Amino acid sequence: MGDRWHIEVDRSVCIGSAQCVHQASGAFRLDSARQSRPVTPDADAGEQILQAAENCPVEAITITLAGSGEPVFPPGE
Repeated sequence: MGDRWHIEVDRSVCIGSAQCVHQASGAFRLDSARQSRPVTPDADAGEQILQAAENCPVEAITITLAGSGEPVFPPGE
């Protein structure tokens, strides 16, 4: 069984570019305010989710290991 990730979108930073939705449509959606939110806060680790976080133009997406809270993206210091 693989890792589980906790996904958060900082709604004070999100500009609604929808890059995350295009990268990982199963993991992100835009709400009525055209801001991103995770479909479910905890999801199986996946390359598409990581790419979505890496490609967010305003770095609004953070990913941590579910349970431990260890940073996945952005990487810890």
